[in-house]
Amino acid sequence: MLKTAVQEQLLPGDTLQAKWEFAQQAGYDAIELRGKGGLHFASRLDELKQARKDGVVMPTVCVDMLHFLGAFDEDLRRDALTQMKSQLTVIAEIGGTGAQTPASYGMFSRRLPPFEPPRSEAEDREILLAGLTELGEHARREGVTLFLEPLNRYEDHMVNRLDQAADLIRATGLDSVRIGIDSYHMNIEEPDPAAAILAHADLIGHAQVSDSNRFQPGAGHLDWRAWLTALHTIGYDGHLALECRLTGDPVEAVRSVPAFLKRSGA
Repeated sequence: MLKTAVQEQLLPGDTLQAKWEFAQQAGYDAIELRGKGGLHFASRLDELKQARKDGVVMPTVCVDMLHFLGAFDEDLRRDALTQMKSQLTVIAEIGGTGAQTPASYGMFSRRLPPFEPPRSEAEDREILLAGLTELGEHARREGVTLFLEPLNRYEDHMVNRLDQAADLIRATGLDSVRIGIDSYHMNIEEPDPAAAILAHADLIGHAQVSDSNRFQPGAGHLDWRAWLTALHTIGYDGHLALECRLTGDPVEAVRSVPAFLKRSGA
């Protein structure tokens, strides 16, 4: 049975220990951390070490920043790489497995005016390969993994589908870079999400879950049985990390997810 995790900001409680108590009672196996910019994640190291000592399971961190490795501005790119290296180091120090990031978020969309980005596709690829290689080499040294997350076409113009992420990752030649899939984005971009999972089985390293409308699983129309069956088929043994908005009572919404995924095939 696949393991479930939940992002820390969705959990009630003022401390990671209190959040973990609720998460366990709800049926989750882990908490996914959020890594803000400004080296904020590194400033939490003492807190995270104590939480680990107290038994909190924290395998992954997902970035929560304003700019990313594919930024148009060179200074912003360098800062994003610095932030990601720090997050990879911290997650390694607390015994985690890796950090997830998109190429960019909210920077540009070819589906919205002015439709043509200020950088060519070839330049995009050069920038992304350089950043992924630098981060992947850092991840390898730290003994963790960088997860590249494809986003939908309205949130990023460079990496929308699993095949695009796979092409970049293979070009780096690094085992320390893998795809971090997200059911919501796949629902928009993949003609057949389950088939996409099967096609890229060797590169999928992490999975985040939310439904077709970005709410918690069970609140939309995503074909969970097909999606989860595909993960079973490829032997995915990581966590399903809940990253979503919540509809209905937020506590009950978070509490409902592990049981729903279990009924749906996880």
